[in-house]
Amino acid sequence: MRRTLLGLALFLLPVVLAAQADDLSPRLVVHLTIDQLRPDYLDRWQGEFTGGLKRLLGEGVVYWEGEQDHASTETAPGHATLLSGRWPAHTGILSNNRGVPDANHPLLEVTPGGYRVEGASPRGFVGTTLYDWMLAADPDTRVLSVSYKDRGAILPVGRARVPVYWYADGRFTTSTWYADALPVWLRDWNARDIVGQLAGHEWRLVRPRGAYPERDDRPYEDGGVDHSFPHVMPLDRQQGIRDIQYFPAFDSLTLDLALTGMQELGLGQRDGTDLLAVSLSITDKIGHRYGPGSLEMHDQILHLDRALGWFLDSLEARIGADRLIVSLASDHGGQDFPADGVGGRIRLKALTAALNRTIRTRWGISAMADEDRGLVFADVAALTARGIDVDSIRHVLAHTVRALPGVRQVYTPASLARSGAHDAMMWNRLISADTEWLIAVSLEEGWLWTDVPMITDHGTTNRLDVLIPIIIRAPGVTPQRVARPVGAVDLAPTLAALLGVTPTEPLDGRPLAEVVSHPR
Repeated sequence: MRRTLLGLALFLLPVVLAAQADDLSPRLVVHLTIDQLRPDYLDRWQGEFTGGLKRLLGEGVVYWEGEQDHASTETAPGHATLLSGRWPAHTGILSNNRGVPDANHPLLEVTPGGYRVEGASPRGFVGTTLYDWMLAADPDTRVLSVSYKDRGAILPVGRARVPVYWYADGRFTTSTWYADALPVWLRDWNARDIVGQLAGHEWRLVRPRGAYPERDDRPYEDGGVDHSFPHVMPLDRQQGIRDIQYFPAFDSLTLDLALTGMQELGLGQRDGTDLLAVSLSITDKIGHRYGPGSLEMHDQILHLDRALGWFLDSLEARIGADRLIVSLASDHGGQDFPADGVGGRIRLKALTAALNRTIRTRWGISAMADEDRGLVFADVAALTARGIDVDSIRHVLAHTVRALPGVRQVYTPASLARSGAHDAMMWNRLISADTEWLIAVSLEEGWLWTDVPMITDHGTTNRLDVLIPIIIRAPGVTPQRVARPVGAVDLAPTLAALLGVTPTEPLDGRPLAEVVSHPR
């Protein structure tokens, strides 16, 4: 009898262990994109963290030298890389302007002519994302993606017609690509009137003023209009709809919306793994208005840390820490204001406008020349069909632009193909085979692709725009800090490997060994 029972136990042991393994499988993957988060913020202020950033830095695998290693380091291309595992040359998202704007898919329940009510969709996105791979493995997979920005909400889940929401005209909404009407739970959430509730709200520092080393009197911040504390939300509603983006409270509101939607949609409440994507945009907004070296940025990161703390607490209370995978990354870095004779601002709009006039006058056609973050586009097919020597135009443009202050390098298609330079590689990772372009321009350190004096910016191939943190916290994965460079495109294949799902197309990234090869 004992031998029979022992044999039965040994027979059943693999079945029991398999069932236990299934019981401990992740219920939810949460991906957090912090727009314009530089890794040096986490290093510089980590001793002041008490919330979510402290926990992720202590409990996750932290890559201090993550890179958005492509040109046009903007929000749309960056968001498109993180959960697709592919560079912009393969996602089709080359810039913000060539990202999600789509007049054929208007927004729901917004006021015509209101703030940020332009239509949007992922129609320009090519290929698949982590959500598609999860769905292929489990057709019951659920997903929710939210952000202040349309591109921050849309691009992490690619072309899928799923719950995707962003802020416009004082509320969260979506476009007709995704739905014909907003769900009742979102209407109820919007009815709280976040703009009205925050009217007159003062941005309060997390720590005593004397604990911050930054100056609060840099006159170039916000063009000298609102460059020092106190910052107060306007009482005027229309102004408040616009200015809410410059207050740390909006990140907390976005996280609250994510938790509400997660609960309503039942994410993480089934025998399977779901996906929650949250893009927090306010660090980027504060970065543009006040700069990376500002008191405002320092305090924003402390507010972000605390907001992420209660968000993680809430997730773990609902899901359990051992059933949760959390990743955090950024879509790009950022540069401070050109000051003290270092750096400057440049645009090529006047040059492309002159080129368009010349070609129309001489040949009677439109060249459609336009510049976007140093890449000069044109209707090359139309020019060629008209018998115009496009290479000679490229040569003249390149010669002219090389003489401009702040320009470090200029590439034509021919010179880019020959070059082995690092920034040439970054341009190759941006420009797809079917892109019609004339020249690509790289700037010196400290130079910005903007002519607006009241803001600072990002978008170049320079190091401060490229560097991002990447953090992955998963059950059974040993926390550590990694100093080697890794790509933003490595995040999606790493998450896929953790989940045991197979990407449905070739990727540019690869799984990170520290996460998938060294379990605790």
